[in-house]
Amino acid sequence: MIDNKISIKGDAVVDIQRGAIGHRATWTGLTYTHACKAGKAQEMEEIIRAAIAETGLIQGAEIKAQCPDPENVTSFADTFFSPNVVKTFEVEFKSKSADRIDLEFHHCPLLKAWQDLGFDDETCEKLCDMAMDGDRGIAKAMGYEFHLGDTIANGCPTCQISFFKKA
Repeated sequence: MIDNKISIKGDAVVDIQRGAIGHRATWTGLTYTHACKAGKAQEMEEIIRAAIAETGLIQGAEIKAQCPDPENVTSFADTFFSPNVVKTFEVEFKSKSADRIDLEFHHCPLLKAWQDLGFDDETCEKLCDMAMDGDRGIAKAMGYEFHLGDTIANGCPTCQISFFKKA
């Protein structure tokens, strides 16, 4: 059972950001579920993954250009994870060094949108993994590796995410 809790409430900027992210997730979710109903789940998943991965590469290039020291993962973290992003996803830094960051996300606005649409847990899991292709693209653009551990969409209490230098 998915428990996508919210602790930070009533922050105007966070509420706006969560709304915008949820709106984007609604488009993606409905596009995918309509394709499934039309018997085109596999083709649509491939299309959505390609588009999200490309979005991640674009966003990653922008982050890299803004990052004072792209070789330093801490510098990347400080550039990508602004205070508003941290509050929006209720991010907790588990470790943060020049070589690696390990994070736990305690809330996901994308998942909330999919839950609000009434999608079953399996669909939410699939959409979550597709959405993570954006983060995978960001890592690739930065020249980093990316690891996705537990996810809220899989019924875990948090999403465990790591960005780290290639070995």
